[in-house]
Amino acid sequence: MRSAIATSEARLLDHPEPEEIRLEAVLHALSDPIRLKIVGDLAMGHDDMACIAFELPVSKSTSTHHFRVLREAGIIRQHYRGTSRVSKLRNDDLQARFPGLLDAVLLSSAGASTTTERTGN
Repeated sequence: MRSAIATSEARLLDHPEPEEIRLEAVLHALSDPIRLKIVGDLAMGHDDMACIAFELPVSKSTSTHHFRVLREAGIIRQHYRGTSRVSKLRNDDLQARFPGLLDAVLLSSAGASTTTERTGN
């Protein structure tokens, strides 16, 4: 039984408490287009999404880095489900800490994507 407990404890991931989430870390994490895509996908209602389910144009190791940055900034919460690491947006924590920030960033990002698609720039 001890080995089962040790194994599950080793698979826990560190997340900042809601009061430890810093604006600078959130803005830094959201400044990258790959991380912004991940957050946008999660914001569209894809809760508990396995990391492999995201269609990202980067290598697996780079993808892992992006998820770690988002987790350490307090934007997503990750846990293991079997052998898969799944992610969930910490929308309630972010809304309580920085009201309207995530919605504003995602809305701005969606507008920028639409403009880029129309103009080709």
